Amino acid sequence: MLVVGAGDAIGSAIMRRFADAGFIACGARRNADKLEPVVASIRDGGGRAHGFAVDARREEEVVALFDRIEGEIGPLEAVVFNVGANVPMTMLETSSQKFFKIWEMACFGGFLTGREAARRMLQRGRGTILFTGATASLRGAAGFGAFASAKHGLRAVAQSLARELGPKNIHVAHCVIDTPVDTQWVRANVPGIETRPPDGITRPESIADYYLFLHRQPRDAWTFELDLRPWSETW
Repeated sequence: MLVVGAGDAIGSAIMRRFADAGFIACGARRNADKLEPVVASIRDGGGRAHGFAVDARREEEVVALFDRIEGEIGPLEAVVFNVGANVPMTMLETSSQKFFKIWEMACFGGFLTGREAARRMLQRGRGTILFTGATASLRGAAGFGAFASAKHGLRAVAQSLARELGPKNIHVAHCVIDTPVDTQWVRANVPGIETRPPDGITRPESIADYYLFLHRQPRDAWTFELDLRPWSETW
């Protein structure tokens, strides 16, 4: 399996969860050195893991990544696109360059990842492609216009891909993480986060459980969209 955008929180947790389930966990991010801790921890626990450097905005790098994994490690049964690009700024502060970069990271990179995964899975007639969404996938908020437009676009890519690939036995799903995730950055920067009740902030490990759940779903009851939030979250 492969996580594109294998960051320190959700992406790494997904790698660990799939490795625990017996998969070879591959992770990719722009700086491969940052993957060394999660790869080492998986291997220390008896699992199998590999880290790769990739810029998900660059077509040639994404294609080469898939070719290398399929050629050297094995067929990809599950692929997760987890690139974030959550950069808060008002519309008036957003330059065209910043807007385009955020779209490239959060939407175009998802298209490239999904397309390359589909090309290989179609040959085998099976597989799972999962996309990580956010609150911004469903509604725009002040200060998040560029991010919301990219996440809306990623959701549309996932919807179209699901309709194309579902009848060909490839499961495509979009996961809306409609909550702050328990990370050091969130605890340091989100006001009031420390006053939330027990289990009032979502752990990366809990999210990872659902990604494996989606991959294992029987095809007579596939989920396309799953949204996750803690019990105390207000709608």
